[in-house]
Formats: sequence, C-alpha cells, structure tokens
Amino acid sequence: MTFVKTARIMRYLILLAFSSACLAQPLSSTQAAHLATLPMKCLQQEYPNKTGQLLANSSEIAGPKALHPAFYGCFDWHSSVHGHWSLVYLLAHFPQLEGRDAIIEKLQQNLSRENIAVEIAYLSRKHEKSFERTYGWAWLLKLQQELDTSPDPYAAPLAANLRPLTDTLVARYTEFLPKLLYPIRVGTHSNTAFGLSLAWEYAVHTQNTAFQNVLRTAALRLFGSDKDAPFIWEPSGTDFLSPCLEEIGIMQRVLPEHDFLKWMKAFAPVLKKKDFKWEPGKVSDRTDGHLVHLDGLNFSRAWNLYRLAAQYPKAYGHLKTLADLHMAASLPSVVDGNYEGEHWLASFALHAFEEKGASQ
Repeated sequence: MTFVKTARIMRYLILLAFSSACLAQPLSSTQAAHLATLPMKCLQQEYPNKTGQLLANSSEIAGPKALHPAFYGCFDWHSSVHGHWSLVYLLAHFPQLEGRDAIIEKLQQNLSRENIAVEIAYLSRKHEKSFERTYGWAWLLKLQQELDTSPDPYAAPLAANLRPLTDTLVARYTEFLPKLLYPIRVGTHSNTAFGLSLAWEYAVHTQNTAFQNVLRTAALRLFGSDKDAPFIWEPSGTDFLSPCLEEIGIMQRVLPEHDFLKWMKAFAPVLKKKDFKWEPGKVSDRTDGHLVHLDGLNFSRAWNLYRLAAQYPKAYGHLKTLADLHMAASLPSVVDGNYEGEHWLASFALHAFEEKGASQ
C-alpha cells in the first residue's frame, strides 16, 4: 500500500471519528488525541505568521519569536494562546493522552518566566495598549484559569509564570471598559460580548468581585436595553463568532435567572419556539483563511446553545439539537488538513465540546 493511500485511509478514519454520529457521546480519547496534534504541530511553528504589530520605528522590527517568545506559533498571538489552552485542557481531562510528555515539554519551554516577561514588556509599549483587545486577552485569562485548576504537577509553576501577564490584562480590561461607550457587535476578534464572557469566567474563578463588578457594569450598560436580536443578519461573510448568541452568553452569566429570562423575552423571543430553525454557516473554500471563519461561527453558536439549554432546560432545552447540528456541520473540517483552519479550529471545537460536556 502506498504512503498516499495510507494517508487517505487515516484521514478517512479520523473524519469518521468526528462524524455526526459521535455527537451522542462526550469527547472520546481518540478525538482528544487528534485535537491535541493540531496545536502541537504549530505551537512552535514561527511561520507563516501575522504579527499584528504597530511599529513605532525601525528598531522594533523583529521576528515573531523574538517579539513573542511564549506565543509566536500557530499563525498569530491569540491562536497560539488558545492552542496552549487546548493542550492544558486535554492534559487535565485525559490523563492518558497520547504524547503527554512531549506536550508538557513544549508548554514548559514556551511558558517560562523569562518568556512571559518579554510578553509583558511588549504589551507595556505605549503604542500597544490595544494589542489583542479583547479577544486575545480573553483567551489568555482562560488559559490562566485552566492552569490554575489543572490537577497535574507541571501546571502550578506555569500558572505562576503566566500570572503577571494575566494581571496586566485584568488591569487593561478595568481601564478600557468604562471608555467603551458602544458595544462592538461584529462576529470577529473585537466582539465585546465574547471578550466579556471569558473574562467573567476568570473573575468568578478568582473570586475577584471588583473585576466582576467592572464586567457586569459594562455588560448591563452595553447590552441591557437590547431587543429583537437580528438572527437573520447572521452570518456575515467572515464571522467566526455569533454576535447574537455571544451577547446572550454574557447576559446569561451576569444576570440572575428572573432578570435574564425577562431580558431574553425581549431580546430573543424566537429561541423559545420548539421548531426554531437556523442553518449552519457554509464554507465555500476552506483554503481561504477568512472564509473558513464560518466553521468557527458554527462552534460559537454550538457552545452558546449548549450552555443555554443546560442552564434553562425547560425553556431552551430543545436548542441542544440545534447545537448538535452546528457541531456536525463543522467538526470534519477540523481535520481536513488545511492550515488555514487547523491552526485555530481545534480550540473552537474543544470549547464547544467543553460546553456540551457540561450540558450532559
């Protein structure tokens, strides 16, 4: 049997493992092992790379690894951050994960105290205050939370290494949010609601009531009066986050049950209909780094629908089926071999599985 034939058979078996039939079960060890290979492939791959750097002068020109020794891989800073999160999450939830020692070694190399100090220095540049605001910030907080809660011995030292950078970003949130007079509702990186949701999870994890108050105040001010979510406006051509559902996600977190259900009645009455239908986003070309975003949109919808169905099963339990539909639409693309999606989609799929598992 030729190498090409063998590779095709392996790809088929992997696609089968991620087929819609598997959605009836939690994430399996086979799926977990393959998801881990995706960030492992790019965690220390410097190029291709989109730095997002603002140059003050020629002295600041440098390669990605010099600028970001912790988070230089996986094409861009935020994808590297949530690639690290994916691996820490998988190590914690799958103690027998294949390649465990190699994964830990790479995490230790990247998340050293020295490397994090360089990351802090970069973010401390006066003209880089908005770097990765708030998408990359949110994933960094999620990575910190995962390291903090990991049962594995390797994690505590890395959590301590990362914490000064995390504290820097908490301060950035606290400074920035009161200045944000209007929400950013796009389905891409700067989406305000998504940036608030992961930050809220971290604030609750750390029992930081002052930070919780900052986030809650911002969410209520920016979204509290919204009505009639325009679901028919989704998706835009390159969305990877659902503007409507991400907004529901943050309000679900910050509002008590009675207030949230009242808000939902005004914002998304259509979601209570048992026959509500919403077609998953379609990708016309998965080799196009922007068009493939729509696979991420499907995962974003899924993780929010799973959370909503789990917390309020009587009113929204029927949405779990819709979440499964969106998962099934994009899971195969996670393993299709295209770097345009592989360098980040594993994290999105894993986050959707995380919410799905919590809803079981």
